[in-house]
Amino acid sequence: MSDPFDRTHNPIVGQPLQLLEQVAVVTAPNASPMTFTGTQSYLIGTDSLAIVDPGPEDAAHFDALIAAIAGRPVSHIVVTHSHVDHSPLSRRMSAALDAPILGFGTTDEGRSETMERLAALADLGGAEGKDVDFVPDHRIADGDIIQGDGWALEAIHTPGHLSNHLCFAVTGTGAVLSGDHVMGWATTMVSPPDGDLRSYMNSMEKMARRTQDTVYFPGHGGAINDPVAMVSYQINHRKSREVQILETLATFPASTPIQLAQKIYTDVDQRLIPAAARNVFAHLIDLSERNVVIADRPIAPDGQFSLK
Repeated sequence: MSDPFDRTHNPIVGQPLQLLEQVAVVTAPNASPMTFTGTQSYLIGTDSLAIVDPGPEDAAHFDALIAAIAGRPVSHIVVTHSHVDHSPLSRRMSAALDAPILGFGTTDEGRSETMERLAALADLGGAEGKDVDFVPDHRIADGDIIQGDGWALEAIHTPGHLSNHLCFAVTGTGAVLSGDHVMGWATTMVSPPDGDLRSYMNSMEKMARRTQDTVYFPGHGGAINDPVAMVSYQINHRKSREVQILETLATFPASTPIQLAQKIYTDVDQRLIPAAARNVFAHLIDLSERNVVIADRPIAPDGQFSLK
């Protein structure tokens, strides 16, 4: 399958766009190489609303969301995951609208035993972008149903990008709010210890089994109109990336994640190489746990890795 990514998304920042009868989106003014055209905040419902991913702490975006709400009651503020481009504005919105914040848990909640063990042995880095102050008023578990006036969301726990990541199926529409787990403009960054490649791949397989879904509305970028094909592509892409890492290590043993990223990611914006190195590091941790590669010391982002 050829590259399915669509990088033509060009939203009008701050202006609501109606995607479905029950789903509208407002794009935040935080475009960057990591956030593409900006964080997508979703309004769910018609007469009474939920807000999904209010976005970064930004006064202009707060005002844009209040304008899009247009005086309608808001019963829930829902967060897919607690990165600083998705969750911080939830606190201001909650105070202004008297609505509770819902999420899986705090930023570290749900972290795998593997990552807890490795993080205790060495500094794995990976603190970039975390909203360390995020604490939901109500915790959501996999399969929970959040209901409002004329709408419902089904929570799908999808750890990998972040341990507390959730996607949300919009009941009766075939649509899924896929957060940063599946996007249509690029693959997802997986940065240990809060990102976990094994968890990510398990979550992708979980989404692959959801063949009833017809469209994904992601945290960044435009709609994914063939989610089954996109999930399949991204699973295969990660597997092929693993092959590239192993082939590169066969030629360049004792390489660090950043050295591997520089050799493998030759066709990307060089500003993204540090993020690519975090993805490579996630692969190396997984390969180490499977006894395929070894490190020259307790696993760390500046360590040297070789084939076993």
